[in-house]
Amino acid sequence: MKPTSPYIHPKFQLNGLSFSNAEELLNFADGLQQEGDDFEVSMANFLEEWLNFKEYITVQTSGSTGTPKTIQLKKEQMIQSAIATGGYFKVGEGTKALLCLSSDYIAGKMMLVRGMVLGWDLHVVAPEKDALVEYDNPYDFVALVPYQLYHSIEALDKVKKIIIGGGEVSEELEGMLQELPVEAFATYGMTETITHVAARRINGFARSEVYYALPNVKFRTDDRGCLVIQAPKISDVEVVTNDLVELISPISFKWLGRYDFVINSGGVKLNPETIERKLRSKISCPFIIASEEDPALGQKVILVVEDTSETPSDYAEIFTVLEPYERPKKVYTLSKFPYTETGKIKRSQISEVLRRYRK
Repeated sequence: MKPTSPYIHPKFQLNGLSFSNAEELLNFADGLQQEGDDFEVSMANFLEEWLNFKEYITVQTSGSTGTPKTIQLKKEQMIQSAIATGGYFKVGEGTKALLCLSSDYIAGKMMLVRGMVLGWDLHVVAPEKDALVEYDNPYDFVALVPYQLYHSIEALDKVKKIIIGGGEVSEELEGMLQELPVEAFATYGMTETITHVAARRINGFARSEVYYALPNVKFRTDDRGCLVIQAPKISDVEVVTNDLVELISPISFKWLGRYDFVINSGGVKLNPETIERKLRSKISCPFIIASEEDPALGQKVILVVEDTSETPSDYAEIFTVLEPYERPKKVYTLSKFPYTETGKIKRSQISEVLRRYRK
């Protein structure tokens, strides 16, 4: 018999199956490891790690803004994160939830933890772009990345609440949600904070640009204007981020962009994400705003687009939505952007490709 950790709510169900003890859940996981599909094997591997005697699990960060790294998260802090989510979104015992994210990453792992800790009826399916569309079941709670949300609009009438993470929700996507009855929330967080520590409503009468803290979380800013997260129940230390924010209160903020990506062009500090938001209604293909060295300006703004059937051919009209100092001085086209496994564009790799190209 394998040693087990006791973190299973008696009402927890996984794909319609109940488990009277941890050993039964481990036996179920063993079967998936032998005969399951890839996403089921990933889930089984995590369940086995969750149910051992160690006080922590090992996870990998996404690598969207730098090199991926391996870190350890305490199980007790993951439990506290699950409890905070349950309280904030009012998704307690008996919640019917869908997991259509990979269990290889923290977002998928935490949906499983929430199910086990809070007593959910959890349905787990392959992490496909249209996973929600494929099933007719009604759900109380679903977690999606923006790409999945885009391909699930037609099926959102069977969901009460959705949370979206893993990337920024575009204005176009927010617009598509406005007339739907689902409660939709964009979340803010990272692997180091055990997924989300804040959320903002992105549709309906409660729609807001402001992120509000989950229970037991507070915020401040450092001398750069970047967010510092104080969450003693999920982190032993303050989490200092590179996210520029406008602090509204100790429990709320507006996200502005990444400090790492700020462009100093002729003494004017420009935030690439702010410029990108202005361009999203004009450019349909994947793109980023970046910079390169300039002898006069120090840094000049550039636009990098992925070569697709929707790549624009004329940018003069597109750039009229920008202030003169925001307008890209050059446009580069790459045949294919590098992406993380969770679908985020690897900005640092694109910048490196362009540096090599200019040499």
